[in-house]
Amino acid sequence: MAKQITRIVLTGGPAAGKTTLISRILKEFKSEDGWKVITIPETATELISGFGVGPFPNCMSMEDFQYFVVEDQLHKEQLALKAARQVPEEKVLIVYDRAVLDDKAYVSDAFFAELLAHFGKTEAEILSHYDAVLHLVSCAKGAEYAYNYGNAARYESIEDARRADDNTLRAWSAHHALYVIDNSVDFEDKINRAVAQIYRILGESAPEPGKRKYLVAMPDLDALSRKYSALPIEMMQTYLLSSDPEIERRIRQQSSLGDQLFFYTTKRVGEDGTRWVTERPISEKEYVTYLMEADLSLRSVRKLKYRFTYEKRRMELDIYPFAKDRAIFFAFGPEPTDLPPEIEVIREVTGDPYYKNRAFADRQSL
Repeated sequence: MAKQITRIVLTGGPAAGKTTLISRILKEFKSEDGWKVITIPETATELISGFGVGPFPNCMSMEDFQYFVVEDQLHKEQLALKAARQVPEEKVLIVYDRAVLDDKAYVSDAFFAELLAHFGKTEAEILSHYDAVLHLVSCAKGAEYAYNYGNAARYESIEDARRADDNTLRAWSAHHALYVIDNSVDFEDKINRAVAQIYRILGESAPEPGKRKYLVAMPDLDALSRKYSALPIEMMQTYLLSSDPEIERRIRQQSSLGDQLFFYTTKRVGEDGTRWVTERPISEKEYVTYLMEADLSLRSVRKLKYRFTYEKRRMELDIYPFAKDRAIFFAFGPEPTDLPPEIEVIREVTGDPYYKNRAFADRQSL
């Protein structure tokens, strides 16, 4: 089998959901399914926070800053492609959190052409580096109520965010595979639409929307592994203290086949009942730091999650150490949903708060 390397850019205005989408991609395209995901973080942010350089007064102009940005972007893109060719996995997804054409949104067209020429590149050549581009529209355009949910210190005004979104879309408009993910649905569905588009780009079928949740008798795990190639993922979720009672904060560690991932999640429910969940991957060092903020009134929730496919639908089984004879089972896709014969349903618990992880952190029982 020839190696399949797919390069996808995630772009858009401020507060568009790119970071949450990256977290979802890392969970969706898993090593146990033969995938390797290589992520390239946003370069401008790294330069500003790490090197202390940026388009600031008494530092440098926006034009001078772009030389730093483009040089770093091109270098990281070369390394990512080289790594993709070296890793043993046959299916590799390279995900860019913004890329070179994003820089065009902050300078004139004439200067951008000169900038690329300095590095011996043309715009057409740069565009050919990416197989597809997903433009996530800023929530400042259509979901204004949630603009500051993910970052209370966000410095762009809503008007500036809209302008940045428009300029970014224009910068990428010449790409042959540009997909716009707008705010015509709620945030969770927006992320689902983006993930579905990535599956289509990869030439694979996207999981159908919808999820049902069941309390089930403990199945024969060896049988599930043999029959459906179900592999366990170790997870531990810890809830953090929050100064805002409307915001839930938590971190998660998960490991599978020797790979470890760490995530930071915030969840907020608006006055109208709208649910807004943002998530970002974090380093192990950040994870350990966040552990110092753990809510000691709650215990960490540990579980083994088995994922597999039955009749072309995704299934998940959560096994908790505090429950020996029961488990939680998820069936994805529209109703009606046929379940594997090995699964004995006690009752459906979709939407029941008694069976949410937050409740398990409180009582440690099913």
